[in-house]
Amino acid sequence: MSMNLEFRKSSYSASQTACVEVADWPTGAVVRDTQNRELGALIYNQAEWNAFLHTAKSNLR
Repeated sequence: MSMNLEFRKSSYSASQTACVEVADWPTGAVVRDTQNRELGALIYNQAEWNAFLHTAKSNLR
């Protein structure tokens, strides 16, 4: 990825490791592991990312 992405992680993360970071992507989202950033990231299109968020939010109820 040649773009400078601004990754963020949840404020619920207890430490600097064992979590994932997310960055906005023009057509969706980019997700990477904080412990293995050098391994790259996964890119999700908007439909995939929306489905993930919907599922995650519905499992919190």
